[in-house]
Amino acid sequence: MNPCFLALALLQAPLDEGSFLVREDTLEVARESFRLTHGRLARGDTGWTLASAIRYDRARPVVVLSPILEVSADTLPATLQYDVADPREPVRILGELGRGRFTVRFVARTTERAREFPAGGRPVVLDDSVFALYVFAAWRAAATPGALTAIVPRGLRRESVQVQDQGLESTTLNGHATSLHHITVTGGANAVVHLWLDPAGRLMKVEIPSRRLTADRVPAG
Repeated sequence: MNPCFLALALLQAPLDEGSFLVREDTLEVARESFRLTHGRLARGDTGWTLASAIRYDRARPVVVLSPILEVSADTLPATLQYDVADPREPVRILGELGRGRFTVRFVARTTERAREFPAGGRPVVLDDSVFALYVFAAWRAAATPGALTAIVPRGLRRESVQVQDQGLESTTLNGHATSLHHITVTGGANAVVHLWLDPAGRLMKVEIPSRRLTADRVPAG
């Protein structure tokens, strides 16, 4: 783990909380609120908990995605509870890391199904439409490319991606020029995802060029 991000992770809870404004081109499509804490997990060990809620209300029906992901002290995903509030088909997704496997269960109104994903190769849990989750991929970045196994439970897929720390670079945040720490996640359905973190290791912006999508952190207050 990058030492800067490790220092952030060792702070007492709560570590971070905030909101993202999500745009496709210049059109606002969603807002995400999240909270990252450090403490005791449901299974009794110590780690991090990220709770997020993102509301897509530009089109109808309105869909709200609300994952709660626990990550153990060795940065492995431990458990997931993920509510998909979609009036067409509300679903609860449950995930748990076992011996070399991450098991995902879909619980809907009338059906339940499960799938197991091999969890080798430094697994991370990601989602195409929940951006705060990318902070755990950023924690794994180093100056040389490193392989990660991205498990995307809502999409029922597993991808091989590369994460790399590009150092401090210029960008814009909420329309203003700034310099932030740049991390790239390359591979998978999104091709490349750009992550931008501040000096404290907080995720400030996510860019997915293949989808013309940007999630900018909303200034506090």
